[in-house]
Amino acid sequence: MTTTYEFWLAGRRASGDADFEVHNSWDGRPVGRVSVPTEAQVEEALDAAVAALPVFAATPAHQRAAALDHVAKRLTERTEEIAQLITAENGKPIKWARGEVGRAVSVFRWAAEEARRTNGETMRLDTDPGGTGRFAVVRRFPRGVVLGIAPFNFPLNLVAHKVAPAIAVGAPIILKPAPATPLSAMVLGEILAETDLPAGSWSVLPVPNDRMPALVQDPRLPVISFTGSDKVGYQIMDSVPRKHCTLELGGNAAAVVLADWSSEADLDWAATRIAMFANYQGGQSCISVQRVIADASVYDALLEKVVAKVAAQVTGDPNDAATDVGPLVDEKAAERVESWVEDAVAKGAKVLTGGTREGATYAPTVLAELPADAILAKAEVFGPVLSLHKVDGVDEAFAAVNDSAYGLQAGVFTHDLQTAFRAHRELEVGGVIIGDAPSYRADQMPYGGVKDSGVGREGVKYAMDDYTVEKVMVLTGLDL
Repeated sequence: MTTTYEFWLAGRRASGDADFEVHNSWDGRPVGRVSVPTEAQVEEALDAAVAALPVFAATPAHQRAAALDHVAKRLTERTEEIAQLITAENGKPIKWARGEVGRAVSVFRWAAEEARRTNGETMRLDTDPGGTGRFAVVRRFPRGVVLGIAPFNFPLNLVAHKVAPAIAVGAPIILKPAPATPLSAMVLGEILAETDLPAGSWSVLPVPNDRMPALVQDPRLPVISFTGSDKVGYQIMDSVPRKHCTLELGGNAAAVVLADWSSEADLDWAATRIAMFANYQGGQSCISVQRVIADASVYDALLEKVVAKVAAQVTGDPNDAATDVGPLVDEKAAERVESWVEDAVAKGAKVLTGGTREGATYAPTVLAELPADAILAKAEVFGPVLSLHKVDGVDEAFAAVNDSAYGLQAGVFTHDLQTAFRAHRELEVGGVIIGDAPSYRADQMPYGGVKDSGVGREGVKYAMDDYTVEKVMVLTGLDL
């Protein structure tokens, strides 16, 4: 018999009049049932959040920081339990699930630290004669209640990136977890309920997707933080043009290997990192390596190494500590990846390894000679598939990176400092990782993209800025 998880309404447990079942994508077994809030319960959560706004915004920094510290501590204590739950609902290998819990711990720890040191700024205004005797204090205050919409691929850590910054700034948050993976968020609710955060300052509501448009458009929710597909993200933004939206959307991440990255050790490192981070969440990460752009001078040697290392990725039961690549979130996702590879092959691409599906599992796959009109060349695959492309020189390599509707992150393997700074300047992405794959992310750094990869930035301090607005107080008649 599976556990039925209640949701969290204004900080307390609640049940609706319906529920749904969550399944393990590896073996199809049910792993839990989740109660669904009624329309009236959603209204109650919204009203409670609005009522909590002035109270929460006025709470002392030490109170918010203590709550965040408590969450970090309890996540650490419950790491294995929560990692097992992530693997059960998401299908990612247990070693990556444990890493995800560790990252969520860091997010809450960073948020606690930022809550303590967010001081605003001061400025003297007597730099011009009209400002004589005037002094300004600039502080940030919450824009209002936040609607956080989380994806399935990191069911704990990307929830943390919504919730922790909101708590840090004293902004009430209504969190909507992904329907495929809501269980981790429900356990996070258990931990939040152990704190003394004000009633109404947070809710975790597994609202079905077909009920979300009304919630998105509700005027009581002036801030929306969404992580997911570019199609849905821009639909949200277009439907609420006067709201403040942060959108972390798709990618088509490129790893560039330049001519100076040519030693045996260099190429081995690049191939290892590329193989790992094209497949590490079953490719279900916005910054998974999808394109490898290699200088002609290193292309053949790199290709051989990448194919061998991708073929060596261990695919299987995600509960096995030796497994590198587990199933995708469901069989439908694997079937879509399969169809995209078939489209590429029909148009002339060559499969160098992989290219097969078994249920929800798609084998780690490497393609060469991918034609420009293939779906895989343009769209985000969100699966364990990468393609290799040969270029001549830095100009052609950087042009290839920028030849995409997306611009989230890129990795550039080079030893040349001038080239590194050029990449930072010229590549149309939100982040450039030098000497590594594009998939590196530290949870305190600004994270987000340009073009169809979204607007705004995650990363605790930067999300706190997104959730708040500057307010100026001018003091008059002072002897400065």
